[in-house]
Amino acid sequence: MIPNNKLIKKILEKAVLVLSIISFFLVIYEEGFKQPFLSLPDSHYVLKVILTMIWIGYIAQFFLSKWVKFNFKKQVAEIILIIMISLALFFIFSHFRVQGMDAMTSITTDRFLVDLLVSVVFLIELSKLSLGIGGLTLNPQMIFILSFLTLIGVGTFLLMLPKATYEPIHLVDALFTATSAVCVTGLIVLDTAKDFTLFGQFIIMILFQIGGLGMMTFTSFFGFFFKGHFSFQNQLFLKDFINEDRFGQVFNTLLKVITFTFLVEGVGAVLIYLSLDRSLFEGRLDMVFFSVFHSVSGFCNAGFSILSDGLYQEGFRENYNMQLIIALSIVLGGIGFPVVLSYYQYIKHLVKGLYKKMVFGESYRHVPRVVNVGTRLVMITTGILLLVGFITFWIFEEEHSLKGIEGYGKVVTAFFGAVTPRTAGFNTVDMTSMAGPTVLVYLLLMWIGASPGSTGGGLKTSTFAVAILSTFSIAKGKDRVEVFRREISNATLRKAFAVTFLSIMVMGAAVFLLKFFDRDLPLTSVVFEAFSAFSTVGLSLGITSGLSFGSKMVLILTMFVGRIGILTFLIGISRGVKTLSYRYPEESVFIT
Repeated sequence: MIPNNKLIKKILEKAVLVLSIISFFLVIYEEGFKQPFLSLPDSHYVLKVILTMIWIGYIAQFFLSKWVKFNFKKQVAEIILIIMISLALFFIFSHFRVQGMDAMTSITTDRFLVDLLVSVVFLIELSKLSLGIGGLTLNPQMIFILSFLTLIGVGTFLLMLPKATYEPIHLVDALFTATSAVCVTGLIVLDTAKDFTLFGQFIIMILFQIGGLGMMTFTSFFGFFFKGHFSFQNQLFLKDFINEDRFGQVFNTLLKVITFTFLVEGVGAVLIYLSLDRSLFEGRLDMVFFSVFHSVSGFCNAGFSILSDGLYQEGFRENYNMQLIIALSIVLGGIGFPVVLSYYQYIKHLVKGLYKKMVFGESYRHVPRVVNVGTRLVMITTGILLLVGFITFWIFEEEHSLKGIEGYGKVVTAFFGAVTPRTAGFNTVDMTSMAGPTVLVYLLLMWIGASPGSTGGGLKTSTFAVAILSTFSIAKGKDRVEVFRREISNATLRKAFAVTFLSIMVMGAAVFLLKFFDRDLPLTSVVFEAFSAFSTVGLSLGITSGLSFGSKMVLILTMFVGRIGILTFLIGISRGVKTLSYRYPEESVFIT
């Protein structure tokens, strides 16, 4: 009896997967093309029938799982899913309407609910399917690279759909926009506000949301959540992506990463919504989408905005509360998930110790090294860079972009000016009016970028810190690098200098090629553009939209390499790491 149940369950899983794919592509076709082959009522009737069949499939799988040694804890996700789909279907088939809603708005709401439910089901099934990637023979770095390439390809296709833009766009412009979104850069060759429809803007938001977290992190979490288990291969494959050495804690770490992401983005969206001037929007739904878009863009360090002039747009440039909220989201997204998890463990330990002392009278027990050397280096380096950025912006922009701004607004603008070059890419001032020294400081801040394991790019704060420490150590005549009563490993030192050297080479090559394809552009603007692309910042001195085809392709490759990491890129395309079983005689090289 049990083998038959298992066979039926597998057949149902395949059927649900096929139905979810069909329904998703139907939604894409209906939403993306101006002349769909079905009318709106007919297409949504078909989608509702398919959703009902999927719902029946989930119900059947649930009961079959119950008959095959049902474990309640492992089936909680399926129960939640079934309840969610049941409620959604109830509202949809009962022609859900809000009181006072007209017929057209009711149809639009019904359509949105159907499309949203289809997308959620497709994401769930795709996530389950993604768990099989761990069994491939490719190395993790190559799979990481291919996941980004796949997402960029899908994003390019979706942005080329007729209803994604108001006017047809060139393939290279769609590719550039998709790459910029997936690589959370923010450089644009088209006006996100004027050239892309709401459908196109929504696609861009999804691209930088998944790109910021990493496609494998995103799909693996939902795949485990709704499938209920990880194989040993899955855990071995994922541990490198999320910086988790303990096999049994892979899902818990993924859960914390996803929870922290959605929590910060949710709180940020609510606070942005409360800070907005309602007279600048056509309705509450526009305000909601604006808030969510900029909250996600801020946390993911994407730098995309649905304002033509960015946050410098008239009516928004003096909304300092919104700017402060976005700046804090940028910092939280760029600080790195390993740092967040380290301090989470530290605070959790403090709270537990305090609770036990107050309730049970137990003495406080300290757990050493909860916050490791890497975390402390990231926090200190981040703090120093923000302070340096704030002071230099305040001083050098006094008679430029800060002119006429006083008090609270001046503090927030200077703070935002220190935060945004750390791979964020938003602008609250006119970039072309900035002083020369500020531009040079921005180049340094952009090059260093965010922290490892974050949503941002760049050289990374820890890499920069290790390189500086090593330089000072050599200058002092020491034979090793020590910090916080710990010694930095030689492997870390070699990697830090390799990444530093390679980043300079890539940016230098990008500058050369940009000048080769667009020789009339100012050198300062070209250098700024190359640094911005490699470090996935998104700031520009106003030359992006006028670049030639060759320059756009150079920036596309630069953004891609900058997001995945130059070392990851080289390891991914190499044949594999070899452990040498021999050593040559050691010899020194004269260096001054």
